[in-house]
Amino acid sequence: MKVRENDRRLLQAAATKIAVVDAARELFLSKGYVDTTIGAVAELAGVAVQTIYNTVGNKAALLSAVVDLTAAGPDASRSVPEMMRERTAAAVDAGEIITLLADLFAELHPRSSDLFRAMNQASAVDEEAAKVLRDRAEIRLRNYGEAAVALRQHGALSSGMSNEQAAAVIWSVGHPDTYRSLVVDFAWEPVAYREWVHAALKAALA
Repeated sequence: MKVRENDRRLLQAAATKIAVVDAARELFLSKGYVDTTIGAVAELAGVAVQTIYNTVGNKAALLSAVVDLTAAGPDASRSVPEMMRERTAAAVDAGEIITLLADLFAELHPRSSDLFRAMNQASAVDEEAAKVLRDRAEIRLRNYGEAAVALRQHGALSSGMSNEQAAAVIWSVGHPDTYRSLVVDFAWEPVAYREWVHAALKAALA
C-alpha cells in the first residue's frame, strides 16, 4: 500500500508540474515573459504560488522548463537530448546522423519558434530571460558537440574541422532564428527548409 501511495504522489506531482508549465507557456506567449507573474501562472494552473516554487522554481526556472517541454513535445516521455543520443548511437553512418539532425530541426522549430521569439523580445529588457536564452544556446552547442564526435567516429569531418567547429556549424544552421527568418519571414515551405538544412550540414560536415 505504501508503494502505491508513493506512486500516486509521484504521478500527481508530475501532473501538477505539467499543468504549471503549460500555464506558464500560455502566458509567456500571450502576455510576454516580463508581464507574466508567478501569481498569474498559479491562478491559471489552479495551484498555490508556493506549489510552483516547490515543483519548478522561480520564473527563470519556469521559462527553462517551458523550453524543455516545448522542445520535447506534448507526448514525449524523455528529453530531446536523451532521444537524440539514443538515435545517434544507433546510426549506421554519418549520413544517417545528418538526416537525424535535419529531421530534428524540421520537427522542433515549428512548435518552438513562437516561444524563442518571445524569449528574444524579453531578453532585451529582462536579464533573467537573457540568461536563460544564453544558457539554452550554450546547452545546444554542447549537445551538438556530441553529434560532432559521433560524426567523426563514422568518418566525417575529414577536412580537418575540429569537433568544436563542427558543433558550431550545427548550432548555426539549426538555430531557431534561422528557421524563423527562412520559414516565417521569407515564407519558405517547411520541406524546403528541411532540405536546405540537410544539404548545408552535408556539405559542411560529411
